Amino acid sequence: GDTFLQGNMAQLTLSIEGIVRQMPWLFGIALFVMSILLYSQAATVRALMPLGIVLGISPYMLIALFPAVNGYFFIPNYPTVVAAINFDRTGTTKIGKYVLNHSFMMPGLVSTVVAIVLGLLFIQIF
Repeated sequence: GDTFLQGNMAQLTLSIEGIVRQMPWLFGIALFVMSILLYSQAATVRALMPLGIVLGISPYMLIALFPAVNGYFFIPNYPTVVAAINFDRTGTTKIGKYVLNHSFMMPGLVSTVVAIVLGLLFIQIF
C-alpha cells in the first residue's frame, strides 16, 4: 500500500485535493477503509498520513482522525478476532449469518466513531 501511494502521490493529491479541503473529515473514511485493507494501524498511518499532510489537512485534524486507523476489526479475519471467536465456549462471540454482523462490529464502530467525535470536539475547544 505504501509503495503504491508514494509512487502515485502527485496524481492522488491532484484528484482528491479539492474535496478533502472542503470536507477534511472524508480523510477519516479513507483511513478507516485503508486500515481494513492493510490490517495494520502502523501501515495505514505510514501510507496515508503523508498524503494528509500534502493535502494541507491540519495536523490537529489528522490527530483527531487518528482513531479511524482502527478499522481492522471490520472484516473478521484478523487473528485476534478469529481466536476470540474460537475460544468462546458460551457461543456469544460469533460471526453471524452475514460476514459483516459479527460480535465485534458494533463495539468497534461505536468506539471508533466516539473517539473521532471527541477528537474533533477537542480541536474545536482547544
